[in-house]
Amino acid sequence: MKNLKTLPLMILLSLLVINCKSEKKVQDFKAITDAYFDDKNALDPLSATQNGQSEYNDKLVFEMTDSYRKKQAAFYDKYENELAAIDTADLSAEEKNSYEIIKWEVSVGKDLLKYDTNLMPVQQFWGTNLTLGQFASGTSAQPFKTEKDYRNFLKRMDLFAVWMDSAMVYMKKGIDKGVVLPKALTTKVIPQFESMVTPNVEDNLFYSSLKLFPKEITPEQQDALKKDYTAVIKEKLEPQFKKMTAFLKDEYLPASRATSGIGSLPNGNEIYKVYVKQWTTTDKTPAEIHEIGLKEVARIKAEMEKVKEQVGFKGTINEFFEHVRTKPELMAFKKPEDVIANFERIHKTIMPNVDKLFSLQPKCPFQIKRTEAFREASASAEYNQGSADGSRPGTFYVPIPDVKKYNCYGDEDLFLHEAIPGHHFQISLQQENKELPDFRKYNWFGAYGEGWALYTESLGKELGLYKDPYQYFGMLGNEMHRAVRLVVDTGIHTKGWTREQAIKYSLDNEAESEEGITTEIERYMAIPGQALSYKMGQMKIMELRKKAQDKMKDKFNIKVFHQKVLESGVLPLALLEKKINNWIETGK
Repeated sequence: MKNLKTLPLMILLSLLVINCKSEKKVQDFKAITDAYFDDKNALDPLSATQNGQSEYNDKLVFEMTDSYRKKQAAFYDKYENELAAIDTADLSAEEKNSYEIIKWEVSVGKDLLKYDTNLMPVQQFWGTNLTLGQFASGTSAQPFKTEKDYRNFLKRMDLFAVWMDSAMVYMKKGIDKGVVLPKALTTKVIPQFESMVTPNVEDNLFYSSLKLFPKEITPEQQDALKKDYTAVIKEKLEPQFKKMTAFLKDEYLPASRATSGIGSLPNGNEIYKVYVKQWTTTDKTPAEIHEIGLKEVARIKAEMEKVKEQVGFKGTINEFFEHVRTKPELMAFKKPEDVIANFERIHKTIMPNVDKLFSLQPKCPFQIKRTEAFREASASAEYNQGSADGSRPGTFYVPIPDVKKYNCYGDEDLFLHEAIPGHHFQISLQQENKELPDFRKYNWFGAYGEGWALYTESLGKELGLYKDPYQYFGMLGNEMHRAVRLVVDTGIHTKGWTREQAIKYSLDNEAESEEGITTEIERYMAIPGQALSYKMGQMKIMELRKKAQDKMKDKFNIKVFHQKVLESGVLPLALLEKKINNWIETGK
């Protein structure tokens, strides 16, 4: 028989052992999330720079190569095995979210590696060549504060010259396999490389940062940097830009495809399903999403009819679209600065009302800038996140290629989406959240991030906007734009729709200009599935808000709802739904 006097001590020791084991598992999981972030940054150093991880500022990967894809495969295998060893019962709610996020990203990444998604490394909308062009401007994420900063980018320029060779090698493999861009996209890519060759080196985009030397760079250092940058631009980059331009014109354009959708490529339908899963974070099929899009287009068009009647327009809705596209009062800006000033006015209008809806607000500063000239012609308005420490503000970029054609009817809505309380709030709060592991502070899921931004467009009246019916129509127009995306993206990539069919469908259902719609359709052709994320995410957030209001009744608090949606950063939609459902049940 055991000595009863020793029993409490034995129990205590057992509890200590159990506690130590539990603590060790939690520490092990923290080590996994830390390593996961480091490994992700090493695989994507341009995003690391964008996120303020300065130790990667001189690195560039050749993401299209077989050797790089082997590194990706090893990365996915490593973390699949690491997660399998973790007992999730010991994890906190937020750690369980981290576990599920890594598991989800690994699964989708492995699915994409089954296909030749690397054979089209260049397109007109985004990619390494365009990101480096942004960085080269000297006003983007790449820092240019010290001599070392300048030397870091010089190394990237060196690597970029080699990157172009690798891109051409894999594009040639794409030609052999029939995995090539549509002709319409290739014609847009050619001038992007062609314009990078200038008669005077001082006019080259990659020389831009040398015109912005901070006072910390001595005259001697400036002279040396000018000499070295000039040598790399003239001897390495420009010859490669010329080589790429000739390749695109002489070999790639003739081989480019006449079809618009990825479904026409080998395994295209299977690839698109993975992209749909990646961008929507759901298991919905392209066919289901197409039907959702058709229903949303019909619903929003009925709302548009009401605005048409409100302003006294007597024609059809399509004639009203043309009226809005061409109304002189909506295109009254004389110079680009006027456009920026209008957004500043919108910012000033909403700020007194933001506190009524948001208790959780970021510390990161915010600015509005015109999109850089080198990419303005084919760019959409966008938000680039600031740094977590606030040293680089979040930036709302506005393209103004021709101010005389700039139509402001959607500007109030656009500001809410791209700036406040859309992307700037969501991304900045995520980066500033000390409770999240680093990989989540800088993570992105389009369905959540774009869904949140689209949801915030519906808050305009509560924030003091949409008093002008044309601006409210702008909100409906932008929501229609996202609903149309569900139809045209799935139409292009699974139903054999042509570029022209998609453009016509968009023109029939929204008031955007033909030029703007054409740019958008070509964007969907370049990045299949991405355009689906906005509406799918918005609909889920609105569904969850209505559910909370219906179930919680007078206990529902809009500030707390927004806090709950935002506080964990981006999540796959199923995890967001689980989080809000838990809040509803405990809140009731």
